[in-house]
Amino acid sequence: MSRFIQLHLLTAYPPANLNRDDTGRPKTALLGDALRLRVSSQSLKRAWRTSDVFEEAIGSQHLGTRTKLLGVDLHQRLVRGGVADKAAREWARAMAGQFGKLKADKKSENDEDLQIEQLAHISPSERGAVQALAVACAERKSAPTAEELKLLTRPRAAVDIAMFGRMLADAPAFNQEAAVQVAHAITVHKAAVEDDYFSAVDDLNLGLEDKGAGHIGERGYGAGLFYLYLCINRELLQDNLGSDAALTRQALRGLLHAVTQVAPTGMQNSFGSRARASYLLAEKGDQQPRSLVQAFLKPVKPYGDQSMLAQAVAALDQRRENFDKVYGACADARSHFDVERGDGSLAEVVAFVQD
Repeated sequence: MSRFIQLHLLTAYPPANLNRDDTGRPKTALLGDALRLRVSSQSLKRAWRTSDVFEEAIGSQHLGTRTKLLGVDLHQRLVRGGVADKAAREWARAMAGQFGKLKADKKSENDEDLQIEQLAHISPSERGAVQALAVACAERKSAPTAEELKLLTRPRAAVDIAMFGRMLADAPAFNQEAAVQVAHAITVHKAAVEDDYFSAVDDLNLGLEDKGAGHIGERGYGAGLFYLYLCINRELLQDNLGSDAALTRQALRGLLHAVTQVAPTGMQNSFGSRARASYLLAEKGDQQPRSLVQAFLKPVKPYGDQSMLAQAVAALDQRRENFDKVYGACADARSHFDVERGDGSLAEVVAFVQD
């Protein structure tokens, strides 16, 4: 079994605002002295792990939950079980506190004393265990013991936690190192953020006195061909999943389907910018991983009859060959699909990655 799997994707998006900055405009990055559109890895991972495509491939029983509101849920369960509010709040705080520091010590109107300060990524087994403990405490009318609280944190078998990791600041023993590293996606060419000026008409305004728009506004957008790089440590992924080889294969299949078919959901209703990968190169081997983003330090520019996608693929191939010449073979085996040329298939690449 090869230790590393590296994925290189090219995906073309029409005008869109997939991932906004603090001003509401598409994120950007400066690369090779040219401004590029950018989609953050956090945005991509969120879209993948919450997608129907990923859940169908993995199964909801293997997907974790990110939340600050665990204590609120537990408190409600305890109260429904007949526990007095004061005791229910104390017990819920003790259980939720195993997954992170609580926001406040005293009861407040918005239940901040039951909320975890940071989003905690909780596995299905952990969520089931803490809910079962709440039911048991309600039935016996006594607080959870120290030993019961210690048994709550157990992240194994949660595929998204195994892939993307988690950090529990107050319980570092239960941190999990991410087995999948995801780069920020950037356009292979120079790109600009443009402004879309729009107006909305008031349907009940007959224009007898005021013929102006009922609303006017503007939003930023951009379009381009994006390069995305992922590095998967398969050994670590399988270890994170409790050495379950079958679940590891299932996880790899789910990830491949998600990264090639799922786009971030930012302003989809306004732009309908759904897209699938046009090109995917998968590499396997034990060699030190490396991105091929250097292929695009010089922005791709259209010329002749060759499309920008074909030029980007050629640039990737050239950079890959040059790395192999300088460092020796940087991978033991490769598989790909190319939508423009009709080469390969997703099923073939999935089988290659799973093998």
